[in-house]
Amino acid sequence: MSVIVFADTRGNKVPKNTLETLTYGRKLAAKGNTSLTLVTFGDAPPERLAALDANKVIVARNASDADSQQLTRLVADVAGKEGAQWIIFSHDDTGKAVAPRVAARLKAGEVAGAITLPNDQGLIKRNVFSGKAQAWVEVKTAVKVVSLLPNSIPVETASGSATVEEYNGDLGPAKVVVKSTHHAGEGIPLPEAEVVVSGGRGMKGPENWGPLEELAKELHAATACSRPVADMGWRPHHEHVGQTGVAIRPNLYIAIGISGAIQHLAGVNGSKVIVVINNDPEAPFFKAADYGIIGDAQQVLPKLIEAAKKLNAER
Repeated sequence: MSVIVFADTRGNKVPKNTLETLTYGRKLAAKGNTSLTLVTFGDAPPERLAALDANKVIVARNASDADSQQLTRLVADVAGKEGAQWIIFSHDDTGKAVAPRVAARLKAGEVAGAITLPNDQGLIKRNVFSGKAQAWVEVKTAVKVVSLLPNSIPVETASGSATVEEYNGDLGPAKVVVKSTHHAGEGIPLPEAEVVVSGGRGMKGPENWGPLEELAKELHAATACSRPVADMGWRPHHEHVGQTGVAIRPNLYIAIGISGAIQHLAGVNGSKVIVVINNDPEAPFFKAADYGIIGDAQQVLPKLIEAAKKLNAER
């Protein structure tokens, strides 16, 4: 029996969520005294794949645009040949689409959005009710599928010397045709960010975003926004966080001029520390905040920027 980790290794660097799932898989493999196999796709250089800390890497070449059904066939086929007991995904868009399909195909139990490794009783913790509560889940099937919520466990990097094998199976025809790809641009991807500075309608207009971006730069943070801000075109839609946007779990989330509607909170309440800046003392967000500042963003931001610069200078 073995542990399988599915990961997207496309792009110029290995994403943080891939390193997290590899860490999770290594710990499971060590606990079960078994091997770890990474399953991936695309045209990543063999030397980069070999450097990842796994016993084996199986890559489906020329499959950069594979759809979720093709990726399901890939993972299920490899899992069967490797005798997988555990199949690990990241709980990102791809994982949400592929993990349930793999579980159904293999008649396996699934834990979606896990935040811990199995404890001594084999129970895995996951968030429920948009992160307002946690549940312990037991999977009793022989094959177990887990999708790991990003930023749930610290990455433990290790140099590897994995053997790299090319997948030669038939993925079948694609049912989704990719006509174009648009990249979000430079900066820290929101799902990977450990610090996020986010703005809402309280910023009063796109012309006032300069100080927010300056604070993010000083804190080495990603920038984000609420849905109304993205809908009004003040900020790009890939920065929209919340229930209908990107769900994030940074170590620090700073919300500036955001009231804290339940839809927004559902996407950010997994943050380890939440700081709210709002001139309305009755803003709902203050109830979820670890720290709050009642004040106008245009007056508070310059003081935070000054403090961040001072802190950086002392390091």
